[in-house]
Amino acid sequence: MTSRHTAQARINKHKADWRGWKFMWPFALVFVFVFIIPIVYAIFISFFKKQMIGGTKFVGFENYSRLFVDQQFWSSVWRVALFTIVQVPIMLFLAAAMALALDSMKLHGTKFFRISTFLPYAVPAVVSTMIWGFVYGAKYGLVGSFNDFFGTNLDVLAPDVLLAAIGNINTWEFTGYNMLIFYSSLSTIPHSLYEAASIDGASEWQIVKRIKLPELRGSLAITVIFSIIGSFQLFNEPSILQNMVPGNAITTYYTPNMYAYNLSFSGNQSNYAAALAITMAVITMAIAYAVQLRSMKEQMK
Repeated sequence: MTSRHTAQARINKHKADWRGWKFMWPFALVFVFVFIIPIVYAIFISFFKKQMIGGTKFVGFENYSRLFVDQQFWSSVWRVALFTIVQVPIMLFLAAAMALALDSMKLHGTKFFRISTFLPYAVPAVVSTMIWGFVYGAKYGLVGSFNDFFGTNLDVLAPDVLLAAIGNINTWEFTGYNMLIFYSSLSTIPHSLYEAASIDGASEWQIVKRIKLPELRGSLAITVIFSIIGSFQLFNEPSILQNMVPGNAITTYYTPNMYAYNLSFSGNQSNYAAALAITMAVITMAIAYAVQLRSMKEQMK
């Protein structure tokens, strides 16, 4: 009997076990239909072009070659790149500072502070932008009331500072979310390590510099990647503010996503918009991959 069971166990060992796939197939099915198929379809239609006469025609890489000389596209890419370079470091610095303040155990009302800083992330982007759009209003908003009271002439929605105003909205929305990621990383550090450092005479700043900040490297890479992806997908805030900003400060190509949206739904150029979307996805993935590689090299030192 023992030899029989042993032989059966050997057979079962080499037999494929599909039990895990039974749990995964609902997610895999949704993932394929919601994520994979739309990407494949977008790649497919990006090689075609709709014509007034002749219908849809295969044009190969013509849409991509046209994209590389499209000044409106590169203007939008430069704008979100500048937005990312300025806004992301400020947001992550504030998030890290808030996480360190929470972890120090010296704040009063820690629970209220943690909830209140995370609350803006729970507010939908549309609602957040409308709230800030009212605050920014130079005639009827908070800025307008400030101007009336002090006799100033501030205009936060002026073209020169408009991108900074949008960056302020994004910072308000996502600082709390990134703060929780940093705070979760700091929570994994044993308190005995702090006690040992204090016994050795380490100051509070030395503990932060030598223990806490190195612990944030892994979570910093994650937050940077997420923030870069989110910045390059900027759409909701400028789209909603477009009707609140005087003049034509926010154009139809203000960001790549706005440009693709307007090309597809207003300009009837869905094929060209698909090529734009695929190009932006490649650019974003390349930048995120470069950040990840740099982070892995830093952690291996």
